[in-house]
Amino acid sequence: MSPAWLRPRLRFCLLLLALLLVPAARGCGPGRVVGSRRRPPRKLVPLAYKQFSPNVPEKTLGASGRYEGKIARSSERFKELTPNYNPDIIFKDEENTGADRLMTQRCKDRLNSLAISVMNQWPGVKLRVTEGWDEDGHHSEESLHYEGRAVDITTSDRDRNKYGLLARLAVEAGFDWVYYESKAHVHCSVKSEHSAAAKTGGCFPAGAQVRLENGARVALSAVKPGDRVLAMGEDGNPTFSDVLIFLDREPNRLRAFQVIETQDPPRRLALTPAHLLFIADNHTEPAAHFRATFASHVQPGQYVLVAGAPGLQPARVAAVSTHVALGSYAPLTRHGTLVVEDVVASCFAAVADHHLAQLAFWPLRLFPSLAWGSWTPSEGVHWYPQLLYRLGRLLLEESSFHPLGMSGEGS
Repeated sequence: MSPAWLRPRLRFCLLLLALLLVPAARGCGPGRVVGSRRRPPRKLVPLAYKQFSPNVPEKTLGASGRYEGKIARSSERFKELTPNYNPDIIFKDEENTGADRLMTQRCKDRLNSLAISVMNQWPGVKLRVTEGWDEDGHHSEESLHYEGRAVDITTSDRDRNKYGLLARLAVEAGFDWVYYESKAHVHCSVKSEHSAAAKTGGCFPAGAQVRLENGARVALSAVKPGDRVLAMGEDGNPTFSDVLIFLDREPNRLRAFQVIETQDPPRRLALTPAHLLFIADNHTEPAAHFRATFASHVQPGQYVLVAGAPGLQPARVAAVSTHVALGSYAPLTRHGTLVVEDVVASCFAAVADHHLAQLAFWPLRLFPSLAWGSWTPSEGVHWYPQLLYRLGRLLLEESSFHPLGMSGEGS
């Protein structure tokens, strides 16, 4: 009989194997087994009128966070907004300026997810946005509409009997705060793009450098699948490993990064808070025994592995800080590790177990067509880590995940 700690891993891997042994659906990952019994959908409880979720004020850390200031078309922060042209969403746009289509990327992602849920819940009905980004001062002081972080929504048929369930669907779609505010609409908002709590995927900034097998140092934005980059083998020794895919690649997105600075030798690595980094509590620990932990959990005084001469060596963490930078890149190598800015890191994030994550990605190593198929996106998040995350949420304990939760972005 397998030990208790191993059973969730076995269940996870067996279910993953079952899913991957059936034909894959283009663009959305593996399909279900023909003839298998579909689990009945979870019953959704509509929000009551004037109820909000979570049950805390909107502009608090547990919800969408503090107001950061109005965004105008002439301001530097205007580049944080992106238009949403999703044909499955109806935008009221009463100003006829396109303002309702402008929103932060996080708001756009949640809205697009909700649009799918609405069509699945009510065939023939679409999601409708009545208010998005506000540039004219029509909302209350410090409204998140001024930052493109809030939308007011209805259904296309304007059936008010649907709005309580619409609000619940918005919660399920990942909005950070949902309020059944009015009989005429539901209000939804998200965290700031600068909020570390909004950035729980696993990525490095665009300019972070890796070392190729020919000795050249290149930015991650220039790396391509098939390149061989410096990584760490299972024995704790340096090796060159093939880049299989990018789990996430978003060149124009601002993200919050955890910055790890070391001394003896000095190194500086930026990575998202939920990304896994290898650490030890003392410098005598063999490289193969360094344990993976979330970047947000790394403390000064601990040790990380850095590329030295010869091989890999421990370096003491001197400082930890946060930094906002443009671009986010998450390559997956055959070994599941890579050396970025001369610091050894995992390719994985969000789930605490590096070895389990490496095991879960074996189909991409075994079947290259999964990684190189035409349905692999040139930008954005690859379907495979999204599938794994959803499976993990079903089968693994909550403690297995990064405490900030997962936005669905990144690995």
